[in-house]
Amino acid sequence: MKFKYTPKGVCSVEILVDIDDADKSTIRDIQFVGGCSGNTQGVAALAKGRKIDEVIGSLSGIRCGRRPTSCPDQLATALTAIKEQIA
Repeated sequence: MKFKYTPKGVCSVEILVDIDDADKSTIRDIQFVGGCSGNTQGVAALAKGRKIDEVIGSLSGIRCGRRPTSCPDQLATALTAIKEQIA
């Protein structure tokens, strides 16, 4: 299942998330559009194959400098929204 999320307060303009159709809890793929390429690619690579709840727990609340959020935090927000949609 593929989802699009528009992050708020960060440089990335879109997060594309692919969730396993069978178990609906494992992340197959993540792509960030925009943002710091190396950082977003690294976050996406680390999240692949992990459970949604595990990634939310790891990334939620991470800040970018003085900003109240970050690309990893916005991924956690996106995954929370996705989890609500597929429940």
